Amino acid sequence: MTYRFFVPPPPKAATGLTAEVYGQLRDEFLGPAPTFQALSAVPEVLAATWALMREALLAGDASRVDREVVASAVSRANRCRFCVDAHVMLLHALSEHELAEAIAAGATPPAPGHAELVGWAEASRNPKAAAWTSPYRPEVTGTLLAFHFINRVVSALLDPDLLPAGLQRSRVVRSVGGRLYARTAREPKEPGRGLSLLDARTTPPAWAGDSPVGVAYAALRDAALRGGELLGDVARQTVTATVRWEDGRHPDRPAEWAADLIRDLPGTDRVGTRIALLAAFAPHAIRSGDVALWRLSHPTDGDLVRLVAYGAIAATDHVARALAPAHL
Repeated sequence: MTYRFFVPPPPKAATGLTAEVYGQLRDEFLGPAPTFQALSAVPEVLAATWALMREALLAGDASRVDREVVASAVSRANRCRFCVDAHVMLLHALSEHELAEAIAAGATPPAPGHAELVGWAEASRNPKAAAWTSPYRPEVTGTLLAFHFINRVVSALLDPDLLPAGLQRSRVVRSVGGRLYARTAREPKEPGRGLSLLDARTTPPAWAGDSPVGVAYAALRDAALRGGELLGDVARQTVTATVRWEDGRHPDRPAEWAADLIRDLPGTDRVGTRIALLAAFAPHAIRSGDVALWRLSHPTDGDLVRLVAYGAIAATDHVARALAPAHL
């Protein structure tokens, strides 16, 4: 696995909140996966990301297969190859081999219910254009929101290949990998454990009702939005307005698109706003030159992660704002 801009400390060096998160990841998922290691420079964002993914994707009574379909489909809509490959492998772990391969091929799943979930998840990329909301339980909706955020972080900070030389794109490798994770994937998880990692003081969103998913989403939204403090007021307004106006479209030429949007901003905010906008719309287009310029004034890995998380949550919360109250 290759990290694009920095190499995080090894999991064995983790302390405090990061070590607690890694402990839960070892118990209940695939260990401290690269996605979470990349976020470890900002422990409160790491903890909230894991809590949301755990409570939405892993815990509770909603169908795990349905949730993996949603995770895969929204990852496809966001063009996050790493995440599509990972969740195709997890569908294999759940013995859904035909479904996994349909998702991997970009095809419509054969079962009508799964096909409906795919269409719903893919439409969420442009919620205004699709008049989009959710008829599903908070766990399913929360899975979709979790991966709108995670897709963007992964595409910004990680190489797109899950395994060396893209081996995960081999059907045999996907199937074998799924069998290795089958026991962990199928073990039931009690709701709420992830919330022990949070300092959650905000009101959960109405769409989540009293589900732990809502608490975790509110914690992630608040922790990630704090990254906006790295930018000035006009820069933050530019990010917010662009996210609402552009409604999730994929820019044809992301570098030129972002350059045009930041032209009239104060010089001190241009590169940071560019990175945040790209994190929201085309995170794979963030380049080493952008990061090098940002590090001239913000040299730490933590500030880069905060900035990327800010752009990612701006786009994710645009989707969340389209949601009606909970369907429990």
